[in-house]
Amino acid sequence: MVFSLTLGVELALSLLLVATLFYCALLERRLKAVRDGQQYLNATIGDLNVSLTRAGQSVRALEEAAATVGASLDARVAQARAAIDELSLLAASGERIAERMERSVSARPATPAANCGLPSGSVMARLDALKVAR
Repeated sequence: MVFSLTLGVELALSLLLVATLFYCALLERRLKAVRDGQQYLNATIGDLNVSLTRAGQSVRALEEAAATVGASLDARVAQARAAIDELSLLAASGERIAERMERSVSARPATPAANCGLPSGSVMARLDALKVAR
C-alpha cells in the first residue's frame, strides 16, 4: 500500500508537472506575441512621433505663409480703399462741375445751332455753350 500510495503521489505530481510544462509553453508563446506586438507598437509610436514633428513644422510654415499673405492683402486693401476714396472725391467733384455747367447752360439763352435737327444737336449746343463760357 505504501508503494501504491507513493506511486499515486508521484503520478499525480508528474501529471501536475506535465500540466505546468504545457502551461509554461503556452505562456511563453503568448509572451512572445506580446513582445512582438510591443516592438510593432514601438515602431508605430516612432512613426507617429516623426509624423507629428513634420505636422508641427508644416503648421508653422502655414502660419508664416498666412501671416505673409495676410500682410500683403492688408496692404492691397489699404491701397484699394485709398483709391476708392480718391475716386469718390473725383466723382463728387465731377458731379459738381457738371451741375455748374448745366446751370450755366440753362441760364443762357439758347443759340440756334446749325444742326439742331440732328439727334446730337443738343450735345452740340452744350459744346458751343461751353466754348462761350470759357
